[in-house]
Amino acid sequence: MVNYFAIYTIVNFRLREFFFEYHYSILAPIINNLIFIIVFSTIDKFYNFTLNEISFIEFLVPGLIMMIVAQESFDNTSVSIINCKQVGSFDDFLYAPISRFELFLSYIFSQILIGLFIGIINLIILSFFIDFHFFSFFLFIYYLILVILFFSSIGLIVGFLSYTWDSQSTVSNFFVVPINFLSGTFFSINSLPENFKFFLMYNPYYHIITFFRDSFYGYYKFDFLINTFLFIFVVSIFLFGAFIFCKGYKVIK
Repeated sequence: MVNYFAIYTIVNFRLREFFFEYHYSILAPIINNLIFIIVFSTIDKFYNFTLNEISFIEFLVPGLIMMIVAQESFDNTSVSIINCKQVGSFDDFLYAPISRFELFLSYIFSQILIGLFIGIINLIILSFFIDFHFFSFFLFIYYLILVILFFSSIGLIVGFLSYTWDSQSTVSNFFVVPINFLSGTFFSINSLPENFKFFLMYNPYYHIITFFRDSFYGYYKFDFLINTFLFIFVVSIFLFGAFIFCKGYKVIK
């Protein structure tokens, strides 16, 4: 039997923690995105870039929203668990009458709410800098949830298996940051040499960003095969994270 009250309690605790640390969890991502917009808008005006009949800033904004949600989904979950281990409160979760899978779901549910909040806030603020030719709120939510599930699952795996900040920083610096910057966030695949395009064509995260961006400007065309693959891929990472939580041992010292 699912312990809904325990799940609700953990979700409520994490949301309160998120909003309490608003200067780090909310203001910092917004300021980072605004800095990107200011810098690239200056470059855009000087060089007059255009991609698919839209300005470079219009091309950039959806990628920035996706990037900040992905980074926060990984950081928030992994940092939260490692911090609990550092102060010794993670023991309480393991001793409490709640299964590890329920604990995993609690973190996932709370991170979905947090990620959607960050995405919507950034969308509202960045909408002052661009005009949307077309916008599907359903697709906006759907692709954000896919990214949140993917990166929060990875964050939970790293947090669950790690004891120090070094491991978390290593995965963040050598996996999360590079995949965010090199998956079409700041550039179009058409700007790459033919020999390098296959790196993106077989990158699931690139396709999520592309579909997410196309849904803003009316270029979206539903590709059943690729979308099915993306859904299965994300669900597989989610189930793998749940498996690690359920079967892991020696997760506290």
